[in-house]
Amino acid sequence: MMVSITHPFRTLRESGWGTRPNGGYQVSCVNILSSAGVEESDELFMGEALRAAQRALEAGEVPVGAVVVCDGKIVGRGGNRNLTDSDPTAHAEIVALREAGAAIGNHRLEGCELFATIEPCAMCAGALVHARLKRLVYGADDPKAGAIRSVMQVLNHPSLNHRMEVRAGILAGRGAELLQTFFRLRRREKSSVVGPQSSATDEFPDD
Repeated sequence: MMVSITHPFRTLRESGWGTRPNGGYQVSCVNILSSAGVEESDELFMGEALRAAQRALEAGEVPVGAVVVCDGKIVGRGGNRNLTDSDPTAHAEIVALREAGAAIGNHRLEGCELFATIEPCAMCAGALVHARLKRLVYGADDPKAGAIRSVMQVLNHPSLNHRMEVRAGILAGRGAELLQTFFRLRRREKSSVVGPQSSATDEFPDD
């Protein structure tokens, strides 16, 4: 089963693949293929998603951010709020979709785009389908939970009745760096609590 993705870099086989430590987020890094105009616009909105991720980091949440854009304007923003709201569904993409729906006054966001700092999970990918978004742009692939192409394919699945354009790899390194920072701090906190007898290879459980 294949998913159609416009990636600003070559494919994994063509370019090689750099595996990020502290969570395994992956970023490739050669040959931009997209037009300059689309690239500039996508990076601008991804920058706003990264700001939302930074705010989530400062709040002690896993630093993922997202924005919804309609007609060139941001109508929804979100960062992870699982801990803040005691809500397992409060991922950045869901928060941004809820805000966008309220702003537009419709649960269908046809003609809108979502920018996320990391590949959406199955829950968020399903929400994108229900919202009828026209386009998804995301940063780093998530080999542990990504539901666009890494672990499973939810978007553009042949059995579903909605299709959207997908573009991956935009400012992927910056999003991955925020995640590395978060998990590095969490491991440091865990180590200080458990003490020196804890194994150096212990991994902090996934959030």
